[in-house]
Amino acid sequence: MHESDAGLLAPGRAGSAAETATGDHAFLRALLDAEAALTRAQAASGLAPAEAGRAVTAAADLGSFDVRELALRARSGGNPVIPLVAALTAAVDEDARPFVHRGATSQDILDTAAMLVASRTLALVLDDLARTADALELLASGHRDTPMPGRTLTQHAVPTTFGLKAAGWRSLVLDARDRVRAVRGALPVQLGGAAGTLAAFSADGDGAGQALVAAYARELGLAEPPLPWHTLRTPVADLAGALAFTAGALGKAAADVLTLSRTEIAEVAEGSGGGSSAMPHKANPVRATLIAAAARRAPGQAATLYGSLTAEDERPAGAWHAEWEPLRDLLRLVGGAARDAAELAEGLQVFPSAMRSHLGLTGGLIVSERLAAVAAGRVGPARAKEILTEAAGRARDEGIPLSEILAGEPAFEGLDLAELTDPARYTGCAGTLTDRALERR
Repeated sequence: MHESDAGLLAPGRAGSAAETATGDHAFLRALLDAEAALTRAQAASGLAPAEAGRAVTAAADLGSFDVRELALRARSGGNPVIPLVAALTAAVDEDARPFVHRGATSQDILDTAAMLVASRTLALVLDDLARTADALELLASGHRDTPMPGRTLTQHAVPTTFGLKAAGWRSLVLDARDRVRAVRGALPVQLGGAAGTLAAFSADGDGAGQALVAAYARELGLAEPPLPWHTLRTPVADLAGALAFTAGALGKAAADVLTLSRTEIAEVAEGSGGGSSAMPHKANPVRATLIAAAARRAPGQAATLYGSLTAEDERPAGAWHAEWEPLRDLLRLVGGAARDAAELAEGLQVFPSAMRSHLGLTGGLIVSERLAAVAAGRVGPARAKEILTEAAGRARDEGIPLSEILAGEPAFEGLDLAELTDPARYTGCAGTLTDRALERR
């Protein structure tokens, strides 16, 4: 018995709205929508009887078609449109049959269906990105002044705030949102006929074909392309880019959460961590893990779509066919990651006490930059560097707080070293940068 892909090995997209929106039935629905809209558009343009448009639309009923049968029959012609057109033609009366798929080529319908599926899925992604951004805004504003170690190349650098970190995550999410919005608004119908000339609709070049494309776009709520794009794959490449960027943007936040939720760091934790099959004590950061997995896979899927830009002739052999599965996988990956990102952000636990404790791990070395700047104003940059380099070495080797080592140093005479070495007092413009980032809607 045939077993469909239930997502057993894809927990990142299993159960997500994007999974449903990109399934075989969703694609079949889009193919039927594309066929029905084409006949209606021809009727609206005077190229087919109005009754034909109504008949084909009525026959394009998802429940009347067996998706598995169509998949098997697709092997003979290399794409599912060929058997679908035969089945749809058989489902209407004789008067309407000449207007099923009239003048179109298989790629017109499949490309248009792919754009429909993408548009419907991206609407779901945008909803989840909005949820994520809203949750991150609350985290950023709530922790505007929560100090924590800034880390560069895995080591403590200078202090920052968790508010600024969350604001940075939110900024990336909004960047992704803007890209997804733009690409979704530009998703076009495809209609060019056998070789992209629209000859079947306007053999004498009277413009009827171009008017039909406009009517077709209106029927489906997609954009009207300036040219048939059978081998001009800008729409797919732009879609790939926006999706890969979104996966990476969400992956950045996930990577930070994975680091900060390590047992020995424990500055954040997922609201509801996942369990282990062997270790009862574990609460794994599962949402972040799944997002990180999606972020690693997405560039490879996008690369295949970019590679398909090299498409020969007026309609290609192989380049177009290579797009179908990676495009669906990419939509599913990002759809699942966006769902998980919203859940992660909405449930993220933050532990300011752990952050504050970690600021003291180096005994004040985390603010050595500040101390060097203060000393430079008194004894010059060269001497200040010597003093701080020697003091930092002693602090590391002897385990003595930096403030104690510098207490007798003339360069700091009369200064409040406790204040100067307090990491919470050296977060720069983190607060105002957070405020500025949160002004973006």
